Amino acid sequence: MDLIVYIARRMANYAVMIFVATSLAYFAAVTFMRPQTRLLQRTPRPTPEQVDTQLRLLELDPHMNAFERYWQWLTNIVLHWNWGMAPTGAAVNDEFLSRAIISARLVLLATLLSIIIGVALGVIAAARQYKLSDRLITYGTFFISVIPAPVIYLLVQMGGIKLNESAGSRLFFVTGMRSPRTPEEAWPKFVDEMQHLILPTVALTIVAYASYTLLQRSLLLDNVNADYVRTARAKGLTRMTAIRRHALRTSFIPVAQSIAFQLPGIFVGTFIIETVFAWQGLGRWTLDAITMSQSVNIAVAGVAFGGLMFAIGAIMADLSVAIVDPRARVS
Repeated sequence: MDLIVYIARRMANYAVMIFVATSLAYFAAVTFMRPQTRLLQRTPRPTPEQVDTQLRLLELDPHMNAFERYWQWLTNIVLHWNWGMAPTGAAVNDEFLSRAIISARLVLLATLLSIIIGVALGVIAAARQYKLSDRLITYGTFFISVIPAPVIYLLVQMGGIKLNESAGSRLFFVTGMRSPRTPEEAWPKFVDEMQHLILPTVALTIVAYASYTLLQRSLLLDNVNADYVRTARAKGLTRMTAIRRHALRTSFIPVAQSIAFQLPGIFVGTFIIETVFAWQGLGRWTLDAITMSQSVNIAVAGVAFGGLMFAIGAIMADLSVAIVDPRARVS
């Protein structure tokens, strides 16, 4: 019961934080963004009256002051959960959901693989400290961690192209989410989507695993020689068994917190990999809305989503500690 009350209070605090941050983002967006500039650049060039009509349809009436537009926007969200219209005329709600699903396909599998690979390599490196396997894992991970993510994405693309050329057939697609003529049958359609998904998943996994490996190795090294591990070994457990049953449980707590915080960040910050691999996901859509179409509604929805992801990450961090460490549940 105490845990439920605690989580409820945390959720209430984060709800207030998200509301304040989103409201400030809206005022900043309507003050500095100029969607009418983009509309006036269309061909054939519209008249100012036509642009004003278009903005009113998007619920961005330029003749209303910022507070009036904010009240209209807030009322639509509270009463109808309507986040406004995109520049294309589609509802932000609908486009946001479809883009989020696309990003989820890209992020969730890569995140799961990076956690498994990163933690496993960290445990192996710590258990075999100063041996060849530890040096290879540590130095290799350090090398990967200093390479900018866009460079890794491009290298993975080049590797996919070389593999296609070596095989003499198209094993992987280096851009896009699916082929222009997607097969209608279930199995060929699945294979086609996997051929598009593999390379960006590999690229994102390579970028994300490094932090988990280095963190897990560092934390595990702080515990492998602790008294409780030595006691477990004195009772007859092998080194690896003692590490797995005792040291890993303690050292994994900060890693679990890091995972909980990084997952929302990865989900929100997908615009680079989506741009490189030409995926029409949430990150690229939000970036284009800010830099190209100057869409106030999409930009503010993106800020609200980022705040929500941060709140979920913080709550997941608390729950992960409670799951891994029984003492946290008792307290």
